Amino acid sequence: MKMPLQVLLVEDDPNVRLGCEQALQLAGIPVVATASAEEAERRLTPDFPGIIVTDMRLPGMSGMDLLCRVRDKDADLPVIIITGHGDVTLAVEAMRNGAYDFMQKPFSIDDLVDVVRRALEKRELVLEVESLRRRLDYRDDLEARLIGRSPQMQKVRRLILDVATAAVDVLIVGETGTGKEMVARCLHDLARPGQENYVAINCGGMADNLLDSELFGHEQGAFTGAQKRRIGKIEYASGGTLFLDELESMPMNMQIKLLRVLQERVIERLGSNQLIPVNCRVVAASKEDLKVWSEQGKFRADLYYRLNVVRIELPPLRERREDIPALYDSFLLQAAKRYNRPPPPLTPETLRRLMAQDWPGNIRELRNAADCHVLGIGGQVIGASEAPSLTEAVENYERLLIDDEFSRQQGNIQRTADALRIARTTLHDKLKKYGLI
Repeated sequence: MKMPLQVLLVEDDPNVRLGCEQALQLAGIPVVATASAEEAERRLTPDFPGIIVTDMRLPGMSGMDLLCRVRDKDADLPVIIITGHGDVTLAVEAMRNGAYDFMQKPFSIDDLVDVVRRALEKRELVLEVESLRRRLDYRDDLEARLIGRSPQMQKVRRLILDVATAAVDVLIVGETGTGKEMVARCLHDLARPGQENYVAINCGGMADNLLDSELFGHEQGAFTGAQKRRIGKIEYASGGTLFLDELESMPMNMQIKLLRVLQERVIERLGSNQLIPVNCRVVAASKEDLKVWSEQGKFRADLYYRLNVVRIELPPLRERREDIPALYDSFLLQAAKRYNRPPPPLTPETLRRLMAQDWPGNIRELRNAADCHVLGIGGQVIGASEAPSLTEAVENYERLLIDDEFSRQQGNIQRTADALRIARTTLHDKLKKYGLI
């Protein structure tokens, strides 16, 4: 979701300001108008999505001063200077200082719109190039943080790159230990490099009344024990990312309040009627299928659909076994560094045992196994004392394939047999053998 570019107009004369504002709006160009350079500077953000049109002579900070400050912050941000009749010397100085263009009063509306459009086109190109550069730089880092060459993980990384800089909330779905918070952190880091206002909260980790105060904050005296004002997590995350883990455990009354935040981007602290604007991306995570839960009345359907605009599904480790060697090797190196021990050799026999397990705890369990391996107790975790035979390993893999396809075909035996290209009677026997029917 690309943000539309806008014009930040700085003009202290109310008549000129209104005329320029209306002309740009009639031309279909979004515009925000201010009367001072100081206010304009406060509105500037990194990678500001637009350009500046400023009068030269302003109360307080001048247009030239604003130009110099903008150049220090972002040399590629176009600044168009408006000068009075006869201020040719100032106009020349402005161009030497890096102004994109200048216009002398009085000027025609058509000329203003034409100059502004050319500057916006230049700004759009610069921002697109910068966004592409960041994506290319971050792609390598993303592969290092979300390890795996499986098709599922390649899809996850592509989706993160596609939506990280978009102004949209995200729902992450996956079993326990699949790396949901790591994905949330990657989304934040790519969208807001260097910013630390990433706030995480586990919705299942506290009582309902504490969760309300934790998320929305409270005023002094709002309830017994509220001795001073508290800023809530949502307000604290403004300008950054709020990560809500285990969303499925959020109480219904809190789901209603969260829906309002997502729709209106305002909050009310407990004990206050004041509406406080907030601007944060919400990244929610769940290990449950919230669509099924909403159909069963266990989760609000309107909240589910509001969050499900962008959905990132993380596969369990058993569905991407080809990623286990690279993951385990990385975890071994991390653990060796953490415990100040040499990394143990990763033998083919160890890899075979690792690949044969189902890893119900997913990546988290695999990381724990690597820690134990480095500490010399790896056999207890990776099953050295009871390694499966070749027949057992093949049967485990066969059961996994059949179970996955049977679930995908919603329990239809004929469609499952067709998909696996085996006889229906053979499939039926195997389903009974593995306890799947």
